[in-house]
Amino acid sequence: MALKTRHWDRRNTGGLTFTELGFGSAPLGNLYRAISDAEARATLDAAWQGGVRYFDTAPLYGLGLAETRLNGFLRGKDRDEYVLSTKVGRLMRPCAPDERTGIGKWFEVPQRREVYDYSYDGVMRSFEFSLERLGVSRIDILYVHDLCIFTHGSKAASDARIAEFFDGKGYDAMISLRDQGVISAIGGGINEWQVCQTLAERGDFDLFLLAGRYTLLEQEALETFLPLCQERGIGIVTGGPYNSGILATGAVPGAFYNYDPAPAHIIDKVNRIEAICKNHGVAMVDAAFQFPLLHPTHVSVIPGGQSVAEMQANLRAATAKIPDALWHDLKSAGLMRPDAPTP
Repeated sequence: MALKTRHWDRRNTGGLTFTELGFGSAPLGNLYRAISDAEARATLDAAWQGGVRYFDTAPLYGLGLAETRLNGFLRGKDRDEYVLSTKVGRLMRPCAPDERTGIGKWFEVPQRREVYDYSYDGVMRSFEFSLERLGVSRIDILYVHDLCIFTHGSKAASDARIAEFFDGKGYDAMISLRDQGVISAIGGGINEWQVCQTLAERGDFDLFLLAGRYTLLEQEALETFLPLCQERGIGIVTGGPYNSGILATGAVPGAFYNYDPAPAHIIDKVNRIEAICKNHGVAMVDAAFQFPLLHPTHVSVIPGGQSVAEMQANLRAATAKIPDALWHDLKSAGLMRPDAPTP
């Protein structure tokens, strides 16, 4: 079954066409384990052959490795056949081995140290570096990356980075690139919907890549953020639709939720969700993938993939048939918010 697409055209300039299944490239940066160039290419080839035409990356992913791996893969592709996004907010500086960013998280990657830089010059330099690493003629979407509490450690630190982004003219740099037609859209790649809402209220953003905050497990974004996006025509890409894994693996021993071992109340909720999915003959991972797409703001869901098998599982999830009654039963059991859109 062919992947479905969604067209987004907030500015009436032609817009962008997303496949509902996109490709999140963080795992290609040797996240948590090293994979070979051949494995990375085979995973990308499987995505393309399955119909995926939206690819998201960032300088952080493998400290440049994910972008350079995309380079060879995209080089032979017609540039008009796919949508490409990357991020700004960090510059990768050469460093000594013991100073490298992400030791124990990124494996067999370039010796680079991240330097946060949300200034005008920082945004422009990051954009130029990404163009070179990717080897492409243009990038469609530029997201400001990780202005969130999860990354910076506190609300005060997050607020300070947001102020730096606006006062240091990083936001102006992104607007300038969009106004010149160098990029088609600007947005934020963020771990918290509250920070996305702050950005949306302060600036003119087109899309947000929201990681793990509108899922089968979490729907608080329905309170104020998603209605705001719907009102303004802002598109949403969901990253981390499985909440770091537990919605894909189930509540197995050692299951992860938000990058940490899942607490008891999450394990209980996942078990209850999975039981209802089984009653309908549906794999929970398939329901978890398709749930965000039921909301009208959403244009794509981008789970990670580090192997051909994982990519094939993502393709199955994107094309699985989900009975409408499943969503009704999840709501009746109090496992989904009553105001969550369903068919």
